[in-house]
Amino acid sequence: MVAITAFEWQVRVIFISKTGERATPFIRQTAKNYRSFATFAFALWKEEESTFWWNMFGVESAPAIVFLKDPGVEPVVYHGSINSSAFTDIMEKNKYHVLPQLRNVTAKDLGCDVHGYSRAGNDIKIWYCAIVAGRPSQELNQMRKTMRRVQEKLSNDEETDLVDQEPMSAPAAVALKEKRLTFAWLDGETQHRYCLFHIHSEHSYETCGPRRGITDAPQLFIVRYERNDTTTDERTETKKEPKNVFQAWHHTEVDPVSTLVAKYNGSSEIPEIIRWISQIIKDGDSRELPPFKTSAPELVPEDADWSHGSQRLISSGKNMKQWTSGFVSQISNNLGDPRIGPSLLLGALMSFGLIWLNRNRSTQSSQLKDEHDQPSRRNRGRSGLNQLIPPSITDMEPRDAQQMPLLDSDSE
Repeated sequence: MVAITAFEWQVRVIFISKTGERATPFIRQTAKNYRSFATFAFALWKEEESTFWWNMFGVESAPAIVFLKDPGVEPVVYHGSINSSAFTDIMEKNKYHVLPQLRNVTAKDLGCDVHGYSRAGNDIKIWYCAIVAGRPSQELNQMRKTMRRVQEKLSNDEETDLVDQEPMSAPAAVALKEKRLTFAWLDGETQHRYCLFHIHSEHSYETCGPRRGITDAPQLFIVRYERNDTTTDERTETKKEPKNVFQAWHHTEVDPVSTLVAKYNGSSEIPEIIRWISQIIKDGDSRELPPFKTSAPELVPEDADWSHGSQRLISSGKNMKQWTSGFVSQISNNLGDPRIGPSLLLGALMSFGLIWLNRNRSTQSSQLKDEHDQPSRRNRGRSGLNQLIPPSITDMEPRDAQQMPLLDSDSE
């Protein structure tokens, strides 16, 4: 049995050999280049275990390479020895899951990127991304399985003629064939800012962010990307040098494409999902929709290698400027949140209450101290005055003194 430690977004690659040899240099280099997409392991082939390899992965003999992708998807097996170029080509074809995950390193290749990259090319104006977002759970796995079947159904429709295609699936099938439609899934727990930005509904906390309860509700939505005709002119305008440091901090560039988001609220039936996707694409291609220009949150890196994080700590002045401007823009975006007002008011009331409590404590302690010191001050004052008065002869009685009787003159 082979145990591989991997992240959810990594494809598992198993090398099976008869001799148990170690990885060759070109395999090591390729594994290093694709460590953001896959994790690798080696296994020894034994004849007495051939039944296990066949039943589990469909491996007939060694040497072989096995690619394990989405849960429930049949493994991809390559038999025979390979060289460096062949292995690189195989890795390039199998580095993604059947339903790939939207991450910071995959957004550009998938075309789900606000910076203007599309799988159909730079000349295309409108393209789409159908994304399933949710926290890792059984519900998300079931929705991913459904979207794989939707993708498979539309891929099969690509091979048929337009006349034979079903009217309800024709727009989606054509867009998928032209690479204007991409299917992906998003980890709503890790990419919570990106998830909340696109879903933005009362039930978004059941899909995005850390788990707060037992309810996990995956959400399907489509992002429509439209390349702006005035992008070049606007970039020329925004490239002007800022006049001062404050202007440089507040200077933020909008995304070169405008985006619109449509959320799916129907059932999990495949025909209904296909009908909805086709209707969205049909309306998005035929109607003139107003552009929506904003700066979408960036996808959070998910590096498995700690060295990447240390390399990012060493930044240039330009990166520092970008970080500062992004920090200021994030503050301005948060000021538009309706929850920020009550939060600031509550914080101000708590702060004033703490200040008032501390002042009362200091005032009461000073008053008690003054009251305690007043009697001692009076005693010190009296004792000082008494010391200045000379003692009288009647104040002290000598030891050998005797009381003399008083003589009564009348008695004599």
